[in-house]
Amino acid sequence: MLNQIVLVGRLTRDPEVIETENGNKVANITLAVPRTYKNMDGVYDTDFIPVTLWREVAQNTAEYVQKGDLVGIKGRMQTESFEKDGNKEFRLNVVAEKVTFLSSRDKNSQEKSDISHDER
Repeated sequence: MLNQIVLVGRLTRDPEVIETENGNKVANITLAVPRTYKNMDGVYDTDFIPVTLWREVAQNTAEYVQKGDLVGIKGRMQTESFEKDGNKEFRLNVVAEKVTFLSSRDKNSQEKSDISHDER
């Protein structure tokens, strides 16, 4: 089986890292990813894709990029379930395993331009 996704898009807001109850760092970001084709009005639509970053990936991403920066994400899709009005609902989310900074405020930093983390 294969569950892998690759995205390139711009951050819609600055990443903010929080710490979970068990001490793990996490950041939730949204990537704006334009589609490759125009809609009926001749405009490129944009998808806004939620992405979860964990541990070092979260910390380094928050340190080196900000709203509007272009990043590449390699990760996997994950389903979350929750109750809403007594009904079980599902939501898809991307969990990042690797973030590549394609534009950032620290242009001279090559050693941190590719951040990976094995989620196991």
